[in-house]
Amino acid sequence: MQQRAFFKYALIFSLGLFAAGLFFLMQDQTTASSILLISSLALMAISFQGFPKLRGFSYTFWILTGVTFSLYHPQYFTGVGDFSFKKLIVPLLQLIMFGVGTTMGYKDFGGIIRTPKAVIIGIICQFTIMPIVGFTIANTFEFPPEIAAGIILIGCVPSGLASNVMSYIANANVPLSITVTAVATLLAPLMTPLLMELLAGQFVSVDFFTMMRDIIEMVILPICAGLLYNYFLGGKFPGLDRAMPLVSMVSIALIITIITAAGRDSLIAVGPLLVLAVLVHNLFGFTLGYSVSKLFRLDERSCRTIAIEVGLQNGGLASGLALQMGKVATVGLAPAIFGPLMNITGSSLATWWRSKPPGGKNDNDITNEETPALSRADAAEK
Repeated sequence: MQQRAFFKYALIFSLGLFAAGLFFLMQDQTTASSILLISSLALMAISFQGFPKLRGFSYTFWILTGVTFSLYHPQYFTGVGDFSFKKLIVPLLQLIMFGVGTTMGYKDFGGIIRTPKAVIIGIICQFTIMPIVGFTIANTFEFPPEIAAGIILIGCVPSGLASNVMSYIANANVPLSITVTAVATLLAPLMTPLLMELLAGQFVSVDFFTMMRDIIEMVILPICAGLLYNYFLGGKFPGLDRAMPLVSMVSIALIITIITAAGRDSLIAVGPLLVLAVLVHNLFGFTLGYSVSKLFRLDERSCRTIAIEVGLQNGGLASGLALQMGKVATVGLAPAIFGPLMNITGSSLATWWRSKPPGGKNDNDITNEETPALSRADAAEK
């Protein structure tokens, strides 16, 4: 009881600090607003742990704390001496992808044979809806070319591990989610550079084969290494297995924070409008993914799954590609914003869906067994 009271008062106090921080921000009191806003977000992240319905937002608010810190104090996240922290982005992404690979096995691809219709619809939606919506937004908002290219880029990458977690929370078809994520990731070396060349070529120079090579190096090879680890050494190092979710979470937070610091000036110039554009992109992904699935008469659980798969993208991969293009401070901004934002909207949608049971047996379920990938994803969420 005392512990619950602590979290309750901590949340109330954090909201007060946040309001005060906004007040000083409007008064151009940089030092005061910095201390208050950073402290309030960190305290919110801690206090959310005391409320089951808010616990899923704790990690996102830790990311927001890091992002806010990097906006006020970018010098701490740009490098040390001659070493630039941007050089850490690709190794961190490879570490995350290795962790994903360690959770996967041949069962994760079994749904292609058992329920091909749902998988095919999910993949088609993944590589059509978000790229087209991103292209439309990029042309509508009239951002600088490299910022616009970043919006298209986040639409052209596959979904990530977060979609599996959100599908679990939403009472959706989790095995379908894992299968679509796995297949979309394997198709990314072909589909992402192809879509970028077609849709973003007017904004930035896109080298198809260079981007394909980068995706293979950043995603496919680490995942394959993880698969081999899982096959030959799975379960033999339980400490490593337990540590990987935390390592992945910290790595994602570091990537977003480093990109925010690198692109601070550009972000301040277009910040509010870019946040709005990214939010519209994300919400259209959820809405159109669900609507198209309904149109093809998929069951409710599978409709929820595809909506989440389409709306939640692999921001880490998009950030890594922006770095390899040499434009992480501009092209990388939309992915950096999309990451924490999609966690907020995705968690909210999943929680709302959880309160509305779909009912009935799910005929499109690939398997009723909980997969290792879901176990790892669920652990990461907690």
